[in-house]
Amino acid sequence: MTAPQPAPYLRIAGELRRRIAEGELAPGDRVPSTRQIAREWNVALATATKVLAVLRQEGLVQARPRIGTVVAPTGRRPAPDRARPATPEAELSRERVVRAAIAIADAEGLAALSMRAVAARLETATMSPYRYVGGKDDLVLLMADTVFAEFAPRRHAAGSGPGGWRERLEQGARALWALHRAHPWLAHTGPLTRPLVLPNLVAYSEWMLGALEGHGLDPVTAFDLNVLLYSHVQGLAVHLERETQAESATGLSDQQWVDAQGPALTALTTSGAYPSFTRVLTALGRDGYDLHLDRLFDLGLTALLDGIGHLVDPGDGPDSGPGVGPGEGPDEGADEG
Repeated sequence: MTAPQPAPYLRIAGELRRRIAEGELAPGDRVPSTRQIAREWNVALATATKVLAVLRQEGLVQARPRIGTVVAPTGRRPAPDRARPATPEAELSRERVVRAAIAIADAEGLAALSMRAVAARLETATMSPYRYVGGKDDLVLLMADTVFAEFAPRRHAAGSGPGGWRERLEQGARALWALHRAHPWLAHTGPLTRPLVLPNLVAYSEWMLGALEGHGLDPVTAFDLNVLLYSHVQGLAVHLERETQAESATGLSDQQWVDAQGPALTALTTSGAYPSFTRVLTALGRDGYDLHLDRLFDLGLTALLDGIGHLVDPGDGPDSGPGVGPGEGPDEGADEG
């Protein structure tokens, strides 16, 4: 009689366990994502999720936001027999389901999130999460509201009085950027034109709009500025998860991808058709240009706040110095030669 074969997820986990044990995957190396496992072994995403859950429970791998699942440091690996037991039905709750979903999205992105994946992570029946959330769409809304609750600008910031608006807006934008940094999938939960109506997201707008009160702005302009600052964060943050997805799909790091574009870039810069682009690229030197999202965030935020300053405090503009009125100039009233 043929011996029964182990479940597919156990067989795949065994193969990855072997790679880790033999050093093919070293501490800190990324292990295959759920999508890579599904593609390589021709299994469902839920099965791939169970593979990583087994290795995570054994302490062999750990999830890192914006990176994915990596081999754990050797010293932190517990013995396999100390793995966490399955979650009893009685211990499930909406909060546990949402937290499990957030952990999946933080490590693998929204593309890896499914109700099956959540059940696999909790090691419970596939339909159990449906007792607490209506489906994936409802789950994503709960995840977003839970994460937005972490929005925490410094509460001792100056209010909306003279000079205080800029500090408050800056703190709000930086707190929102930190939130998207910690949870890169957040920028993909909904388009700007269809904002999520969530209490904890409204708390962000409350903070930003409060900074703009008392400066004579009409309601449309005030809300436009609130949306503009939010879109600055969201517009950059969408690339946090895309960066990880691109590396997972191509197997190339950002630098490896840039290096591969060398011949095409050389052809463009030597064509003579793009002189400004070529001059700037040449001026950057051999090290070239490194795109840093944090640097772009800082530059864009400064530019936005400077621009908002002309609306909030129009009398503080560079051309509004004292003693120079309309029609006057530095030589006004001087004797004609």
